Amino acid sequence: MGLLPKEVQEQVKQLFQERLVNPVKIYHFTQALNCQYCAETEALLKEVAELSDLISLEIYNFAVDKEKAGTMKVDKVPATIIAPAENSRHNIRFFGIPSGYEFTSLIEDIIHVSRKESDLSPQVVNFLKTVDRPIHIQVFVTPTCPYCPRMVLLAHKAALENEKILADMIEAVEFPDLSNRYGVYAVPKTVINDRVEFEGAVPEEMFVEYLRQALEQEDS
Repeated sequence: MGLLPKEVQEQVKQLFQERLVNPVKIYHFTQALNCQYCAETEALLKEVAELSDLISLEIYNFAVDKEKAGTMKVDKVPATIIAPAENSRHNIRFFGIPSGYEFTSLIEDIIHVSRKESDLSPQVVNFLKTVDRPIHIQVFVTPTCPYCPRMVLLAHKAALENEKILADMIEAVEFPDLSNRYGVYAVPKTVINDRVEFEGAVPEEMFVEYLRQALEQEDS
């Protein structure tokens, strides 16, 4: 028996049929030992990939495929990257299992990447296009947080608009050391370039202001 109930499979399959346009590739890094949800994450991704011919899945062993992991800046597992099939972009990422409410983020990411559309406002897109330096966004979540997908999707949409933006969903419970490092006591918590931090799901215009702050602090 799969992880996804039959009715969910049918709903997602129908959604993919209606909305996917271009091929999408999922890169997944896993390992057999010392990884709480690696097996479940791999199984989940396999089930999702089977729901559309436009989705392909590549699975790598984190312990063996070190060069590939290094190229994609993967430093922990389970790691999942959603990318256009025709290029090597790898800046829309999940660390930890995208389950619970975050399953929605996974499905929405696949659709946005396939359509090459972020649905962000023109003003926000115009700002994102001007970013000419690396930005690293980490959004800490838990599967039971109903507000977390909104922030994850906002970060991932920003990454879709600009390759210099690296956006990570991080499941806080699976990576306690990282959560402790950034003082994650409530989710969603977003950290930008290790300089700007905020809690909660914010509107896209406010998110842009936090990005501006992070860039300004880099300049100071």
